[in-house]
Amino acid sequence: MLAKRALDVTGALVGLLVACIPMAVIAVAVRFTMGPPVLFRQVRPGRHGALFTLVKFRTMRGGDGSDAERLTGLGRCLRTTSLDELPELWNVLRGDMSLVGPRPLLVEYLHLYSPRQARRHEVRPGLTGLAQVAGRNLVDWDERFELDVRYVDTQTLGLDLRIIGQTIAAVLRREGISGDGEATMAPFRGSEPA
Repeated sequence: MLAKRALDVTGALVGLLVACIPMAVIAVAVRFTMGPPVLFRQVRPGRHGALFTLVKFRTMRGGDGSDAERLTGLGRCLRTTSLDELPELWNVLRGDMSLVGPRPLLVEYLHLYSPRQARRHEVRPGLTGLAQVAGRNLVDWDERFELDVRYVDTQTLGLDLRIIGQTIAAVLRREGISGDGEATMAPFRGSEPA
């Protein structure tokens, strides 16, 4: 879809230009409070399961302990405002990701997906998606995957623009940031057979 890629490139370029000063300030704050590295890099599956390196601002200290225990005060602030995601605009510009699509999850989940759930990889992963505007990390895994597949089946430029607008509103409300006792949400362990 040429129009979707044009939206991605334009949106990523504008986003990076608008966010360059805030990103520089965040980078200095991360370096000062947590030390190097400033960026968190992790291999994630993208379209058709092709692996790419996702880039975000670091929000957790290294070492032992759960994610919730290692999450710093600055990291919590970055996550509640979604500012930790700004470097992913580079992934969008490179073509690894889209502005809108299913969020890129962990590589270790790939073998746990049902054939229907695996359809989420028919499109590029996104900075935001239907699951994010439906409740972010408060949406359970089964509902999240259903929303991902619904997006794959119904994606249009109009839907993407609506999701982007709803995402901005959700970020401003700071809702659905983490599940109970989790830095984000509980790990995916596979769905119960229907």
